[in-house]
Amino acid sequence: MSKVDKENQKNGVPQKIETENLVEVRDLKEYFPTKQGFKTIPLKAVDGVSFSIKAGETLGLVGESGCGKTTVGRTLLRLYEPTGGQFYFNGELVTEKNIHPLRKQMQMVFQDPYSSLDPRMTVEDIIGEPMDIYHLYKDKKERHEKIMQLMETVGLNAEHATRYAHEFSGGQRQRIGIARALAVNPKFIVCDEPVSALDVSIQAQVINMFEDIQDKLGVAYLFIAHDLLVVHHISDRIAVMYLGKLVEIADADELNEHPIHPYTLSLLSAVPIPDPETARHSHRIVLEGDVPSPLHMPSGCPFRTRCRYATDQCAKEMPKLTDRGNGHMVACWVK
Repeated sequence: MSKVDKENQKNGVPQKIETENLVEVRDLKEYFPTKQGFKTIPLKAVDGVSFSIKAGETLGLVGESGCGKTTVGRTLLRLYEPTGGQFYFNGELVTEKNIHPLRKQMQMVFQDPYSSLDPRMTVEDIIGEPMDIYHLYKDKKERHEKIMQLMETVGLNAEHATRYAHEFSGGQRQRIGIARALAVNPKFIVCDEPVSALDVSIQAQVINMFEDIQDKLGVAYLFIAHDLLVVHHISDRIAVMYLGKLVEIADADELNEHPIHPYTLSLLSAVPIPDPETARHSHRIVLEGDVPSPLHMPSGCPFRTRCRYATDQCAKEMPKLTDRGNGHMVACWVK
């Protein structure tokens, strides 16, 4: 049993809860021990993150590089062992003991379509591997038919089945990765920047495919990205992350039209505007200073060292996410 599972058991954390959410994350922490000279200091990649996702819903997770977005997704699926917190899937606490059967319902599409596929396996074997692990077919004929259906779903041709990953473009490789994730018919998929490595023309095709799959299968997504235009297009709700902490969560349109947290305001001001006239009159909020090191986090709110509204209270205590109306959650003392 892992340390976090022992801690949850010791604290009497319930194994099952009544919830309308498919995914419920409570106070998730992921610290990586890092050597600094003779000392070992925890690098707080994810520090007390909480959110929920309903069945068939898409939660977009945005923030600049290094803020801990990818670590959240990998920790949920136990690719990293969590340091603390709880993750409930369908009301059941996910632990080291039950992660294998539950992983059939939770899958991941990785950021890099070049390194996430085995170069020695054919496309048919890559897509079929999850089905082999969970014995999801009666015979080889049924396996082949299921793989062909999956390839058709993601826009690949039948003749692609016998080829290897290096023979495909980036967009096609990402489609193979998506087909592999769908092979076990999951209810929840972590999409870790699935279009950031693709050409802009291919990005739209892959995003539309994600939406079609969701309409057809009712799958829920945690969609991790740093492109706010892409996230706004695909997400029902958006969570904004800064240095391991969530600073704002709201409905996608609400966040886009009425951002509250100073960091969210800055992110949205940097989004390119296609209309030259509107762009000319828009005001860009440029943040001062550099992102603090996660090894030496500032006290209180981690954003205060770059925030024009920072007060003494911001240095003393990290604000909690509070509801500002209609589920618009913000962690800020000033705004």
